[in-house]
Amino acid sequence: MSLPRSSDDSRSPDDSRSPDTLVADLLDRGTAPLELTAAEEARMAAARRTLTGLDGSRRVYGVTHGFGPLVDHPADPDPARQGLGLISHLATGQGEPLPPDVTRTMVRLRLRGMALGHSGVAPETWRRLAGLLNAGFVPVVPSEGSLSASGDLVPLAHAALAFAAQSAGGGQAWRRDAEGGWRREDASAVLAALGLPPVLWEARSALAFVNGSSACLARALHTHRDLGALTRAAAEVTGRTAALLGASGEPYEDALQGVRNQPGQRTAAAWIRAERAASGAGTGTAPGPDRPLQERYSLRCAPQVLGAVLDQLDLQGSVLVDEAEGCSDNPVLVDGTLLHGGNFHAAPVMFGSETHASCVHQVAYLLERQLALVLDPAANGGLPPLLTPRPGAGSGFAGVQIAASSHLGRLRQLGHPASFTAVPTNLHNQDQVPLALNSANAVAEMTERAWWILGSLLLAVNQLAHLNAHQDPEERPLWRRLREEFPPLDQDRPLAGEIARAAELARARHLPASVTSPGPHRDAGAGLDDIRTEADAAAVV
Repeated sequence: MSLPRSSDDSRSPDDSRSPDTLVADLLDRGTAPLELTAAEEARMAAARRTLTGLDGSRRVYGVTHGFGPLVDHPADPDPARQGLGLISHLATGQGEPLPPDVTRTMVRLRLRGMALGHSGVAPETWRRLAGLLNAGFVPVVPSEGSLSASGDLVPLAHAALAFAAQSAGGGQAWRRDAEGGWRREDASAVLAALGLPPVLWEARSALAFVNGSSACLARALHTHRDLGALTRAAAEVTGRTAALLGASGEPYEDALQGVRNQPGQRTAAAWIRAERAASGAGTGTAPGPDRPLQERYSLRCAPQVLGAVLDQLDLQGSVLVDEAEGCSDNPVLVDGTLLHGGNFHAAPVMFGSETHASCVHQVAYLLERQLALVLDPAANGGLPPLLTPRPGAGSGFAGVQIAASSHLGRLRQLGHPASFTAVPTNLHNQDQVPLALNSANAVAEMTERAWWILGSLLLAVNQLAHLNAHQDPEERPLWRRLREEFPPLDQDRPLAGEIARAAELARARHLPASVTSPGPHRDAGAGLDDIRTEADAAAVV
């Protein structure tokens, strides 16, 4: 997702090299056919010739010798058995599968790295993998079991096993059903339906496929975009809340942000300012007659919090894009020289995901505090407690707030740095591990819970508009949809489904349709197209 900057920001929104634009480009190309360029094919072929031309006196990890701590033992003389043994012994993952879009990105990243010509993979193998992916073949990959140290060995091995289904006799793949959802089937059945043969792995190609950071990187890239959308949505609801409460507009003035010298803060304030004005506050900054000179920090400091998140997303986006454009393999061929090392170690992605964890916590914390403010008569302008028009006979948003507080608590549990829990393993061969996929998985769960908190706040702000009989001169589609779909809470009713639906409406406003379409973990609902395609200069589409 691109995060556009305000027009007076020193970082141009048209900068095609901005990290967030590059992250979006990587992900948005996810359905484009993969093809080798002539230069890529030449590099791959040259590296393959170099690898096969070694006279046998040079030890080659995984080719002439075994894997991991068994590197001092000779490899199986049959490269096919060696390759199949590698992916078979690593197919030990557990847990819920990675979402299909994340898995597609993971495989594309592996192919992208191979095409650089440092892995010694035969162009024919690359084409076989790319042809399957282009035809819609998406492996089912368990999300748990990776150290992200020798790359994401376990999840990538499950993908490799699926690609080899007919020869290896294992693996699963996703298939779309008639309603556009995903279901799991034996990989051999999916391959047969596509009319395509499986991949025949040999040692070096199998190792090049599993020996990289692509699973944690794919997960982190998708969460990066999701977190950007969440931050944009948080700015919108902040501006709406400030307008409905009659809060001062001074905290969002550009002149105030300019003297701080933090570009993200300036952007976040511009987003809040635009939504506040569009929600009826206009361009005036004076607080309403019953509002304090200075609001609680959850309103007043929103530009500082959300802006800091935007700046961190810029920084981490740059790291993630650099990782995506490199070769995370071992060994590698560089200018005809074979080099053994540790390029598969995913420390860069680990730091990115652990920074994401801090960012999503700050956004969720801000939203939960804004929810508390809106429900509190001491801060909402004297409206009924918990926004129920029937205090005592009704409980209003009490249950909503209880659940939101629980989501925040769980989110905080998930945010503990995974790298702090590392354990040496693999006969101490892997004695320093980053656990980047563990962290990336946790942050994806954190971000989902943050959307639930946002959905809770959206319903409360919608109720606030109902109670105030608020009418926008030019009502934006998101607020119109909320008003139309969610009537006033005159009597208590179950709100679980409405919370999820409100969150999806906001999510669909800022993410591509492919991200919000139904999948194995999310049911986005129908009727979002008019929000997704809104011709709103302030929206991210």
